[in-house]
Amino acid sequence: MTLIYRPRRNRKSHAIRSLVQETRLHPSDLIYPLFVTGGIGIRDEIKSLPGIFRMSIDSLLKEVDRAVEVGIQAVALFPVIPSEKKDLMASECMNPRGLLQEAIREIKEAFPDLCLIADVALDPYTSHGHDGLVDGDGGILNDETVEILVQMALIQAEAGIDMVAPSDMMDGRVGAIRTALDEAGFSHVSIHAYSAKYASAFYGPYREALGSVLKNGNKKTYQMNPANWREALREGYLDEEEGADILMVKPALPYLDVITKLRDATTLPISAYQVSGEYAMIMAASQKGWINGEQVLLESLMAIKRAGADMIFTYAAPKAAELITIGALD
Repeated sequence: MTLIYRPRRNRKSHAIRSLVQETRLHPSDLIYPLFVTGGIGIRDEIKSLPGIFRMSIDSLLKEVDRAVEVGIQAVALFPVIPSEKKDLMASECMNPRGLLQEAIREIKEAFPDLCLIADVALDPYTSHGHDGLVDGDGGILNDETVEILVQMALIQAEAGIDMVAPSDMMDGRVGAIRTALDEAGFSHVSIHAYSAKYASAFYGPYREALGSVLKNGNKKTYQMNPANWREALREGYLDEEEGADILMVKPALPYLDVITKLRDATTLPISAYQVSGEYAMIMAASQKGWINGEQVLLESLMAIKRAGADMIFTYAAPKAAELITIGALD
């Protein structure tokens, strides 16, 4: 055959493949979500998230140390609140000495250089399981919810958080939080906005992990329709205008097109959340022997990065970091 172009020349050895590789994963690209619970010495494995645990603060510090050792530079905290502390107004979220705030203080003291991110939403704290306050007809109250989210963000900032991450999808919450943080002297605290958070069926294991049970209705009046991508661009634009520092797409792998479109629409950093359902499917299939779990994990993360994400939330962050370091994708 007389061929001018032979693309395989650029694939003929590991060295050449490395030279022409377009997308790279690094441990510093990964954010490790962690579930913090009360007590001492608690390390309670979550059935639907193999290898992931609800941990008391002392256990959490050991897990953070392990993650830092393999190159993870950012973790995100999610509190597991006992049912007796949940109520209709999510009152516990505004407790300055609450579980999440105590975890922030202790982690920042032990790991001052770690980027620490905290969830800002009411669903871990509400007895009904919604991310916002509910009116008498079951509707979600936007503006009243935002008032509580602002107080929640301020309390986290006082505890020493690096980034607040509003995941509630209430209108106007980024601007309200930004204004409040600045006025209170916390202009250095970043806002990592869940800009395009879809009403997805992939969140099931996460809700089990938190013990967050939706007592009525669904979240479709505030989380996004999975059929829409233009709406994601609008949400991202609004969050950017309101002062967000980073924009997120959640879930990640089923919404690679949205990541790419948002990447093309903004100069802000983009994050993507490889959510509990994505992680659980990989782990379950791997345990069954149906797939090579390590390779599928890395391939999925590479796809998310290739789509345009600058950083990725993944429950497999430490494992992925170890595999990246030893060149398991090569």
